[in-house]
Amino acid sequence: MSKIELDFEGIKKVIPHREPFLMIDKVIVDEDNKSAFGYKFLTGKENFFSGHFPGNPIMPGVLVIESMAQTACVLFLSKPNLMSTLPYFMMIEKAKFRKPVLPGDTLELRVQVIHERERNGKVRGEAYVNNKLVAESEFMFMLVKK
Repeated sequence: MSKIELDFEGIKKVIPHREPFLMIDKVIVDEDNKSAFGYKFLTGKENFFSGHFPGNPIMPGVLVIESMAQTACVLFLSKPNLMSTLPYFMMIEKAKFRKPVLPGDTLELRVQVIHERERNGKVRGEAYVNNKLVAESEFMFMLVKK
C-alpha cells in the first residue's frame, strides 16, 4: 500500500465537513494507516480572524484542535470499510497551546493513532508552524453509521 495524498476537493470526498468549517487543505496518509499529515494554508481572509481578535488576529485554539481532528478523520474515513460513518468527538485531553497561529502561517498537523477499535479510537495530534510546536492534544472519537 502506498501513501494517500488528498487535496481540498479530495478531502471533501472523504469527510463530511464543508466550508466554512472545513479546516484542512491537504492531507497525506502514511502507508501504515497509523499516521497522517494535514495542512492548513492560512491566508488571513478566514472569517474567524476578523473577530479573534480585531487588530491582532490569531487562529482560535479550538480550531487548531479541530484541524487536528479533521486530519484524523481523513486518516480513518479513507479506509473503505469506514467510509459510511460519521466521526464524533468523545473526549479531548492534554490540550496545550504554545504559540499563536497567525494569518499567513502554514499549519502542519501531525496525527498518530494511539489505539483503535472497529468504531472508535484515540489519536495524538500536534500542530506546527515553521517546524515549531504550537499546539498538541489527545482525543477520542467514535464512528457512527450515517
